[in-house]
Amino acid sequence: MMKTLFLHPPSFDGFDGGAGSRYQAKREIKSFWFPTWLAQPAALVPGSKLIDAPPARIGLEAITRQASDYELCVMHTSTPSFASDVKVAEALKAANSGLKIGFVGAKVAVQPTESLAQGEVIDFVARNEFDFTIKEIAEGRDWASVDGISWRNQAGVIVHNKDRAILEDMDQLPFVTDVYHRDLRIEDYFIGYLLHPYVSLYTGRGCKSHCSFCLWPQTVGGHRYRVRSPEHVAEEIRQAKVRFPQVREFFFDDDTFTDNLPRAEAIARELGKIGVTWSCNAKANVPRATLQVLKDNGLRLLLVGYESGNQQILYNIKKGMRIEVARKFTQDCHDLGIKIHGTFILGLPGETKATIEETIRFAKDINPHTIQVSLAAPYPGTLLYKQAVENGWLDAEHAELVDDSGVQIAPLHYEHLSHTEIFDNVETFYKRFYFRAPKIASIVGEMVRSPQMMKRRLREGVEFFQFLRERHQTV
Repeated sequence: MMKTLFLHPPSFDGFDGGAGSRYQAKREIKSFWFPTWLAQPAALVPGSKLIDAPPARIGLEAITRQASDYELCVMHTSTPSFASDVKVAEALKAANSGLKIGFVGAKVAVQPTESLAQGEVIDFVARNEFDFTIKEIAEGRDWASVDGISWRNQAGVIVHNKDRAILEDMDQLPFVTDVYHRDLRIEDYFIGYLLHPYVSLYTGRGCKSHCSFCLWPQTVGGHRYRVRSPEHVAEEIRQAKVRFPQVREFFFDDDTFTDNLPRAEAIARELGKIGVTWSCNAKANVPRATLQVLKDNGLRLLLVGYESGNQQILYNIKKGMRIEVARKFTQDCHDLGIKIHGTFILGLPGETKATIEETIRFAKDINPHTIQVSLAAPYPGTLLYKQAVENGWLDAEHAELVDDSGVQIAPLHYEHLSHTEIFDNVETFYKRFYFRAPKIASIVGEMVRSPQMMKRRLREGVEFFQFLRERHQTV
């Protein structure tokens, strides 16, 4: 077995580029997701090590000092961070010329030839799901026999091996929390709307929805929801509860945990027996009866992608959601005491000044506990990217999706709406949602009831205004 380093490389300060991150960028409030997609193959490779540099604040110099200890380095990359990640790979090779370097992630899954051409230091890229692909590489197999990789042969020619069969039995995968316990400090991971410290993991991969902008189902996970058994999930949570007694919340990062309602209820009942607080991603169409079961068994919060308050835009992006259904779902959550972190996207196809106003009014009306406002990001491999290129919506100067400091920019523009107008409305959205008397009173009430919440909200406030200043500097 090759001595293997799994690396989420150093990047922009505060850059959340981990494989659990839906948008690789600096957040309005500093946030870090667990590097679950790297931890999964690391759990399959005995003697490996996982370094997640950004949240651990580990710089390039410290990483290169360790490079000589390894024979294989597997790096997770993304479209926004790719150029920076190649520079890290170059530094590692300079420190250890015999080191084999492979890149994984959606960027290289859909652009293997371009990635290898742009990063000459890269020895191979693993396409699509790469858990057992990396295991076979680490076992020292002949690369020509490893499904799912694109690589350079000794003549420097790029070779594309056949695709790896998609994994059906998800219970074959070992627990990622074993690697978290071995290599990570869980207190380094923080998400504004989750209790701290938290732990996130997947109970399944793939999403039945076909949202045009969503990266993972279109590039790595697929559109079939392949799942672990409720018993397998429950066993990992039992073990994690013992290993991480300080954890206040578990989060299930499946694209849509509620895609399979009977299974969601079955897992909830198992979690209820264990006695943990948990949250998950959900579509805004979960029936009240299921919500009640989840709530009764420890559910605290749902992360819900509303995206827009305009029905035509939802049709345009193939969201498969009706506004009136989302309204009822949200009211049901309010009634049952389930908190919602609502996510919205500005700049999707069909966006106008009027639809932005409509979405802001919708968000204020349904009133989720907290919100995140992102800019439409056309990642290669998505339908949105294809549409943007074909229709001339993509601003070539902003195709990297972030600026030089890692802050998300608005790469899309339309005949009737400039990318600057889209960019500016993110700040408008946040201010109009949060700077309301009822919302301010709610936040202050939380702070008064909990000294810990007071400390947290004050810190978030400072980070939020710093973020706004950086955005103004970008313009």
